[in-house]
Amino acid sequence: MIDFINPRVTGLKPSGIRKYFDIALTMDDVISLGLGEPDFTTPQPIVEAGIRALKEGATHYTANLGLLELRQELGAHLDKLYKVNYAPDEIIITVGVSEALYLTCTAILQPGDEVIIPTPAFVSYEPEVKLAGGVVVEVATYEENLFVPKIEDIAAAITDKTKAIVLTYPNNPTGAVASRETLLQIAELAQKHNFLVIADEVYDRLVYGQEHVCFSALPGMKERTILLGGWSKSYAMTGWRLGYACSHREIISAMVRVHQFSVMCAPIMAQYAGLEALRVGEPYVLEMVAEYDRRRKLIVDGFNTLNMPTFEPKGAFYCFPRISGFGVSDEEFCMGLLKEEGVVIVPGDSFGDAGIGFARASYATSYEQIEKALERIARYIKKFG
Repeated sequence: MIDFINPRVTGLKPSGIRKYFDIALTMDDVISLGLGEPDFTTPQPIVEAGIRALKEGATHYTANLGLLELRQELGAHLDKLYKVNYAPDEIIITVGVSEALYLTCTAILQPGDEVIIPTPAFVSYEPEVKLAGGVVVEVATYEENLFVPKIEDIAAAITDKTKAIVLTYPNNPTGAVASRETLLQIAELAQKHNFLVIADEVYDRLVYGQEHVCFSALPGMKERTILLGGWSKSYAMTGWRLGYACSHREIISAMVRVHQFSVMCAPIMAQYAGLEALRVGEPYVLEMVAEYDRRRKLIVDGFNTLNMPTFEPKGAFYCFPRISGFGVSDEEFCMGLLKEEGVVIVPGDSFGDAGIGFARASYATSYEQIEKALERIARYIKKFG
């Protein structure tokens, strides 16, 4: 039966994140620093808005683009935060940012088109590009540059087949945040060489001690950017599966053609919950960010104390400790930690070759669980002398 399966699918590597998650489900007393999922529950007013929508009969399809009221509110929200304005027909509401990425790749890529991806990078980017027939061009980032790509490295990767670059800041898996200066230099390259920028900014609200720079708000970049975002991380709404993409209306029109023949629309009750989140969610966002910051300091200090050098992440809820000093592969270190001490961290090589020698640890779990995980990790690394 294998002859009937698309080689693009059979050639995909399984997610390194989900591999460890699935193993952990079979074990008792596991502390997971593996998944990028807030341990907070969705704030109650947002939950109540979803329930209220259902009770009032919101059980039907919405427009393919999503509720008009939600798109209007989101446009106002982005304008207030970043001074970039999107009209309702420049926004599509999606089933999480994952679908937004899928729609983006499907809508813009033709076979052979090249997409530059700075690595380490989130595990979905490479597969989505390949499924759409595109070619991935990795540009390595390095710890000494705070995991932000060097402009000369991006420039060297550009060819006449370059269609887009994927930018993720704040970054998953490293927690890096790109400066305005760096992003302006990338914007200049995009204009000079006529390619698009896919800006995955789902962690835009999770920054510590500095501003988030919205790429599409940079001069001349709104027309050239596909801005991806969602409610999952900022509002603790992962299970609601609600995301969005904003771009030029012709690009959004192309994306909605794929969307309408695949999922049709995002769940209506989730859209009403997302509308309420934009209206009343700010205090909850600030409260969660403050707690993530407290956990961030604990885990980074803890890893550095354990001889797992970790640069200070400035965004998202991940850190990226170096584990190469223990003399084993990423897989051996992380699998041993899971099986011997019941702690999940994800091998750095899951995020591309530039991640080799590191591991991703999420501090989206509780302060107390992080303390316990650090104690177990300390016990585990004693075996390495």
